[in-house]
Amino acid sequence: MPLDVSKLGATSGPHSHEYGWRDQAAYALGIGARRDELAFLYEGYPGGMQVFPTYAVVPAFEPVVELLRVAGVDLAGVVHGAQRIVAHRPAPAAATVETTGTIAGIYDLKRFAQLVVTTQTSLAGAPLFDTEWTIVLRDDGGFGGDRPPREPAPKVPTDRDADWIVSQATTPEQALLYRLSGDINPLHADPDFAAQAGFEDGPILHGLCTYGHVARAVIQRSGGGDANRLLSLTAQFRKPVWPGDTIVTKGWDVGEGKIALRTMVEGQSDTVVAKAWAEIVA
Repeated sequence: MPLDVSKLGATSGPHSHEYGWRDQAAYALGIGARRDELAFLYEGYPGGMQVFPTYAVVPAFEPVVELLRVAGVDLAGVVHGAQRIVAHRPAPAAATVETTGTIAGIYDLKRFAQLVVTTQTSLAGAPLFDTEWTIVLRDDGGFGGDRPPREPAPKVPTDRDADWIVSQATTPEQALLYRLSGDINPLHADPDFAAQAGFEDGPILHGLCTYGHVARAVIQRSGGGDANRLLSLTAQFRKPVWPGDTIVTKGWDVGEGKIALRTMVEGQSDTVVAKAWAEIVA
């Protein structure tokens, strides 16, 4: 079924998502949390368990998939292009939240198309998280639509070294851990499926798993270990990462609470996460 561009502006039904401390611990382990990040792993942590703001993508997943289907998207032909989350306030370690989504943009990239889905997650009627998903659709372009608008982002300074560098070794089981949070695409688990998709080296890491590692680096080095200081994170996915790779994130403080970011795999020169930046509470 071809992309239905008439679905621009379509909204999803509200999706309820209940989570508890086990879900938070599984998510934290999925994005690489270690024992010294106990506040994200232990329900009895003094002062209360913390929640990574990037957990925002988990309750948003079902509304996004619903809207992709509404638009006639072949889920086997999608590529996750970019991700943004905004945290309005700290999330509790256990809650029931409600999320709705909107198809906010459908753009023509000639051969490819681009779909932008936004979601809003609320807790007890008040905003908790917003997300924006940029999805690239293979072979759905050429319909005469608009090009996507340019998104302003703080640039990585070229005249000085990074203010900090964080190296995070992933495990061969990292994608298998991350999928416990709900994204069970076999691309990240089944070697045969991955090979058929063109990844002869095996299942790749979820882009959102890499995204979570970037968030952890920002929280550790620019947020003083306090996840509640991370207000937003924007990232564009450029290259795949494999479980077992070491993710290296560099951060530059560019003022006004903004951190420009660049992420690579150790031993490789290619950028795997680009046009990335975070906003933190000063």
